[in-house]
Amino acid sequence: MIASSAPSEDQHDNPWLNAAILSAQQKSGVDIQKFTRALSRITATRSSARCARSIRIALQTAGAKIISHPIAASDWGGTLEQIGYKEINPAFDNPQKGDIYIIHRTASHTYGHIAGYSGSQWISDFRQSSHDVYRDSNVTYSYYRLI
Repeated sequence: MIASSAPSEDQHDNPWLNAAILSAQQKSGVDIQKFTRALSRITATRSSARCARSIRIALQTAGAKIISHPIAASDWGGTLEQIGYKEINPAFDNPQKGDIYIIHRTASHTYGHIAGYSGSQWISDFRQSSHDVYRDSNVTYSYYRLI
């Protein structure tokens, strides 16, 4: 699947970013605009403990070819890399549309957590107030971007 070549409003200002996003989308088959639209349709304000499912459906809606996948959110790194995402240093102070982060499992959160950035907020199976959903300074993150 070839991603739409129409830039979003925020991409018009940066031709390099626009070209890089389009190139990454074409290589991966993931359309960031479709991914973020699918995320934006999630309106829940509380978790249903289905974050990995929500992100998977949003990615598949956007054209990702996901054949098999892990159940636990904390195990999604390899799957993201298979569909074209690259792990980068966490950029919570400057997220880009389509970024995805994973919180690794902890003793009290055995499945971890995964969320995507819609362009205005982090969304998983609910609309998050921030990336820091566990409010635990001991959690570790992996952060991914379609590059």
